[in-house]
Amino acid sequence: MKNLLVSVSAGVIAIFSAQAALGADLPGKFDGVTIDAKLIGGQQYEPLYERIGEWEKLTGAKVNILSKKNHFELDKEIKSDIASGSLNWCVGSNHSSFAPQYPDIYTDLNKLLPAEEIAAFVPTNIKSSTLDGKLVMLPRAQFDVSALYYQKSIYADEANKKAFKEKYGYDLTPPDTWQQVSDQAIFFTKAPDFYGTQFAGKEEAINGRFYEMLIADGGEYIDKDGKPAFNSEAGVKALDWFVNLYKAKAVPAGTTNYLWDDLGQGFASGSIAINLDWPGWASFFNDPKSSKVAGNVGVKVAPAGSSGKRTGWSGHHGFSVTEACAHKDAAASLVWWLTNEDSQKLEAKAGPLPTRTAVWEWDIEQAKGDPYKTEVLNAFQEEAKNAFPVPPLAEWIEISNAVYPELQSAILGDKTSKEALDTAAKKATEILQDAGKL
Repeated sequence: MKNLLVSVSAGVIAIFSAQAALGADLPGKFDGVTIDAKLIGGQQYEPLYERIGEWEKLTGAKVNILSKKNHFELDKEIKSDIASGSLNWCVGSNHSSFAPQYPDIYTDLNKLLPAEEIAAFVPTNIKSSTLDGKLVMLPRAQFDVSALYYQKSIYADEANKKAFKEKYGYDLTPPDTWQQVSDQAIFFTKAPDFYGTQFAGKEEAINGRFYEMLIADGGEYIDKDGKPAFNSEAGVKALDWFVNLYKAKAVPAGTTNYLWDDLGQGFASGSIAINLDWPGWASFFNDPKSSKVAGNVGVKVAPAGSSGKRTGWSGHHGFSVTEACAHKDAAASLVWWLTNEDSQKLEAKAGPLPTRTAVWEWDIEQAKGDPYKTEVLNAFQEEAKNAFPVPPLAEWIEISNAVYPELQSAILGDKTSKEALDTAAKKATEILQDAGKL
């Protein structure tokens, strides 16, 4: 693996923290140091974590992984650490949607890493990793925006084409609108063995999906005055999309308890026709060792809502170093190692979109001669044009935690969409009032 030498000539000194060794090689030498870490868990992340052993050999340090959980559970654990005064670990997985909650607990990586390394990342990713001038996380090869995966064979089936045209009056092709997704999901469903589609139904996952459907239907989550505005006509239309599919039994009954791993495993099982999902699953879906739909996967840009705008909720993963860390120099070295060019190439091979400029160029070159990889990159590059982040609020996750049970109540039929959204908007307003934002 490449060991990047950062030379510092006389009189030209990079800005490092007091703990960092000036002019040191990356990854550096940290004999006897142990770095405690809390990382996002999941099968798609394990190949990257296998590189930690190599970093340990090169640096002499050790990594003690305290937790491996999904971001929702990890976020709860971090909040618990803060509340109990036990935030004494060094490196943590982070995400652009979660980071604004914690303006003070992460250190500024600008002071710990060479400027040329930071400049190697896509500028927009660095910008969205920066809070109040502090680079609070280094982006990994996980720029997330969702595209549509589908089983190609069901669209090639002549009987399906004929029956669909007779029922809906238009040709059966991979959907370009969310209304077409709804039609096709209902058409393809053969419950309980096969379902038209699925969605993550709890935590920020359902709130984020609702958010992007709302935008695609011409609505807004927060208005120009900073007030929750999703209990609108567009909001009802967006939530009704989920409600109607659940009522039609075109999604699995357990979908309101699903998170991302459930969706990935579901589509790979061959029991789902159409799946809106992240780029990190692309290789998994097309690998016969992990997926029953391998060789039968199509990928295209996400569909458009009733306004003509495509869904495009986006963000990116990263790694942060805590202010409480006693060995920030070693922690920053580990964060660099997990996001350096070799690490991003490793992740990009599986589908995640790189956040280093040079790795984008490498990834595109590698895709030549691989029709599936080319289709994936084309779809996600097109979808990236439609990308938009969550509202820039430190309270986004707190609002999500208040809103998602109301979305669930509508999906499950306990409330109308309007009743659920009115209650959710009231809760969100109270959160922003308590924070002094309204």
